[in-house]
Amino acid sequence: MSTPKRAADTPFPTNVEAGKTYYWCSCGESSKQPFCDGSHQGSDFSPIKYEADKDKKVFFCGCKISTNSPLCDGSHNQ
Repeated sequence: MSTPKRAADTPFPTNVEAGKTYYWCSCGESSKQPFCDGSHQGSDFSPIKYEADKDKKVFFCGCKISTNSPLCDGSHNQ
């Protein structure tokens, strides 16, 4: 399996809206971090779907190695 590119050393704080769907970049190549822009085409990666259940701030993973992707679990600190 391929290793994703580390897009950031910290998470991306993002205000999400209830009922909206977001597609998190899992490859790290997107120019629209933390969201997918299709840069994964031709790779082993696919975007991860995130559906917001309510209006809130979430922290999307930037290091791309979270075990709780698409959300940050603190893996960037290791």
